Amino acid sequence: MQTIKKRFLLALTLFLVAGFSYAGNKDNEGYKFQSIKEIPHTSVKNQFRSGTCWSFAGMSFFESEMLRMGKPEVDLSEMFPVSMCYRDKAIKYVRMQGNTNFGAGGVLYDDLYVANNYGLVPEKVFPGIKYDEEKHVHGEMDNVLRNMVEAVVENKNKKMSPVWDEAVNSTIDSYLGVVPQNFEYKGKNYTPKSFASDFCGINGDEYVQITSFTHHPFYQQFILEVPDNWLWSEFYNVPLDELQEIVDASIENGYSVLWAADVSEKGFATTQKGIAVIPEKITTEMNDAEISKWDSLSEKEKESSLYKFDKPGKERIITQEVRQMAFDSQETTDDHAMHLIGLAKDENGTVYYKVKNSWGKYNDLKGYFYASKPYLRYKTTAIVVNKAAIPEAIRKKMKL
Repeated sequence: MQTIKKRFLLALTLFLVAGFSYAGNKDNEGYKFQSIKEIPHTSVKNQFRSGTCWSFAGMSFFESEMLRMGKPEVDLSEMFPVSMCYRDKAIKYVRMQGNTNFGAGGVLYDDLYVANNYGLVPEKVFPGIKYDEEKHVHGEMDNVLRNMVEAVVENKNKKMSPVWDEAVNSTIDSYLGVVPQNFEYKGKNYTPKSFASDFCGINGDEYVQITSFTHHPFYQQFILEVPDNWLWSEFYNVPLDELQEIVDASIENGYSVLWAADVSEKGFATTQKGIAVIPEKITTEMNDAEISKWDSLSEKEKESSLYKFDKPGKERIITQEVRQMAFDSQETTDDHAMHLIGLAKDENGTVYYKVKNSWGKYNDLKGYFYASKPYLRYKTTAIVVNKAAIPEAIRKKMKL
């Protein structure tokens, strides 16, 4: 999920949704949310200038799973999965002669892959910053690694050396640190794999990633065609109504949900407004006169004009067909991973999902926001849930 590019776009799109408000603003106007259900979770973290949302969301999800199972609270290292995936991603990129994606992004399955194959480690054991920064800044590392694997693929020597991967791994170690083979934590010695199984109780096989698209059969698995799916991982495919049913049932029964979605919509107003919604009327649906009027407005005038929603309003009805068209036209892309940790209702009784983000305490909601059900139906690319959270009737159709 290429979150850095999208975050620049968000600054532009926020003008189109200015006027939205959220619970707790100083004027006591706008959206007022009341909690319905909140699942135990850990504090908001900050991926800062790194494209590693998939790992931040995944570790948050695992931390909540531990709390659900009665395990102690722990801050898991987000950079451990990043380090391990970068190594394997480099090998695949070279084997594919450069004809696959290589970069910081990933999909939700990557967290399960790392937990199963490499384990997990605490943040204090592997903070993943060996350069002169207090927060994660990955632009240089990402570019250096890309240049390295591209040089290997170019293969000017007509024969690859047997040590090229050692050079790549050494570079990863230089930026993120050397991955511990074993470590002490709370008086016991662990390897990353024993820490994941014995201390955390996390088994990646207990979780599945699910999506909903009509270009593949329902109730079967398929490889979702998004660039960051470098492992070619398979997703279960269910109808849209059942995808939402899975999310709702999971949260209502105490299971949080790992969520991947497009965040480039005009209604993704989480920075200033703390909401993600799909307004009923959008720019592309204006007539020529309205578009002309809109284009002539100053930014300040736009803030108080066509998209002024100072309270909950009508949202688009999202069908399976509408959702599919957005994916096929690439209006919906795999941008960002987040963590659904609760349900809340606005003053009209409309239910929203409470979302834990990974951009630090960047808004007045301290890093959280509320996503509407239409937003989830329209912009979700995938979810990961515990198999036990899936309603039995749907689980049977999925043959789980």
